[in-house]
Amino acid sequence: MKYLLVIVIAVTAITCSSERDPVPSQTTRTAEPTDVIDQKLMLALSRAKNFHHMAKVYMSDGNVTAATASVREILSLQFPAGAPEAEDVRNDARALLAKLLVGQGQVEEAMRVVQEGIVQSQRESFFVANLYTVKGEIHEARAAVLDSAPDAASKAKAVDEKHAAIESYAKSNEIDVALQKRLMEDR
Repeated sequence: MKYLLVIVIAVTAITCSSERDPVPSQTTRTAEPTDVIDQKLMLALSRAKNFHHMAKVYMSDGNVTAATASVREILSLQFPAGAPEAEDVRNDARALLAKLLVGQGQVEEAMRVVQEGIVQSQRESFFVANLYTVKGEIHEARAAVLDSAPDAASKAKAVDEKHAAIESYAKSNEIDVALQKRLMEDR
């Protein structure tokens, strides 16, 4: 009887594991208990988390320069080749870095950081959608500067920036809706 129970459990485990999709989804997913996480990946993720926490503490103290440096450290971390977590961590860091740069009046550098993340992304994820949201915020910051100028040409450029912001927000929503749809289909 004991052996029969062991055989039933083994067959059930094999059946369940063979029903999984062998091709990884192109959307962000949560880790499964059977996933093996590489120690190099865990170390890189741990360091990224600590730099992120440091940046938040620096921000709470008003030390934007140190916060910016901490976020840049995240972008310099070495991750195992092909780790999708690396892309997510870097895109999260880029979004925060861009916001810090906008706060320092470095709007064009902020846009460069966001564009770099969008171009380098290999798949759609919440983090890519967030980059588009931050891109919209950068367009809004540009529009605010242009709106305050007295000339008509600047006012016209401000309208273009506002429209670009709307397009960026729409793209973020489009990615989020597609991700949500895929997640619901995977259920």
